[in-house]
Amino acid sequence: MKPSLSCLFYLIAAVLIGLPVARAELQIEKIFGPETPTGKYKHPTTITELDTGDLLLAYYGGGGEYETETAIFGSRLRPGEKHWSAPTVLARSPMYSMGNPVLWQAPDHRVWLFFVVRPGKTWSTSRISAKVSDDRGLSWSDAFMVTFDEGTMVRSRPIVLSDGQYLLPIYHETGADTEFTAPDTGSVFLRFDPASRTWSRSEKVRSRLGNLQAAVVELDPGHLLALCRRGGDYEPGNDGFVVQTESRDAGRTWSPGVETGFPNPNASVELIKLRSGSLLFVYNHSMDERTPLRAVLSTDGGRSWPRQLDLAAGSSSFSYPTAIQTADGKIHVTFTSDERTVIRHALFEESDLK
Repeated sequence: MKPSLSCLFYLIAAVLIGLPVARAELQIEKIFGPETPTGKYKHPTTITELDTGDLLLAYYGGGGEYETETAIFGSRLRPGEKHWSAPTVLARSPMYSMGNPVLWQAPDHRVWLFFVVRPGKTWSTSRISAKVSDDRGLSWSDAFMVTFDEGTMVRSRPIVLSDGQYLLPIYHETGADTEFTAPDTGSVFLRFDPASRTWSRSEKVRSRLGNLQAAVVELDPGHLLALCRRGGDYEPGNDGFVVQTESRDAGRTWSPGVETGFPNPNASVELIKLRSGSLLFVYNHSMDERTPLRAVLSTDGGRSWPRQLDLAAGSSSFSYPTAIQTADGKIHVTFTSDERTVIRHALFEESDLK
């Protein structure tokens, strides 16, 4: 059947104005936009699936990235429902600005909310706080500190290691500049022992331009792979690549960061391990712009990535992806677009990466 003229007109218009174009195998929905009354700024997002089948989503919202009147907002999508709940405040400070949130449910069903608190003018003044919920996100504990040293932040979700401990990627950002991340910025990994409730910390991963916001998977027991956003500035050029590091002792020590062949415009990336054993990597395939937003698949432990799917492309920016695979095998990616004012949700399957 040939597409109607109205369908063709919509597809052409969507490409021209930079909207994501849904293919037959890829579904994309707008969850929240500027009209949602949590402030125009909505960036970045985090998503997790609960053991009940509910999806929980959170984002940092307010008037702008460096505004003081900001908060972490949360929303829920219950199984069988089509509409996300109205966002409610999960964390707010009367004194300081908030930052990146991370939602995650541990094996004991406790839900963790990690988030950044920024007392100064730049992100290099930040610390990491957290709350926990024992009723699947219906109520939350008081906030508590995870890190006390200046410049520590969180972006990626934890994973459960084969030894039962949790590994939380964090990063240490230096340089009091809103448009430049200093080269000694580096990724760090926190191990949490749920039995003793204690944290231990790796050394910083160092690389040529600096690296941050690592996303990590366990390839084999004790053998971990992380892919990281590069540091530096945001100027156009041809010198910006995703940084890779590995650990052979379950995250206690890490190799120096090396640059991969993936371009990176100083933007966040995502890496998860699917139940099939394949690795899914989501990133911006550009050194200059946060477009397109591309998903690639590896079936050989990250040595090659031959299968790909562009989730969004056009003149807008599509950034800060968070990916999960739900119990039904489907892959969900949330990201922001339209100058960080719109939250979008992509839904597809592993077989859709051609």
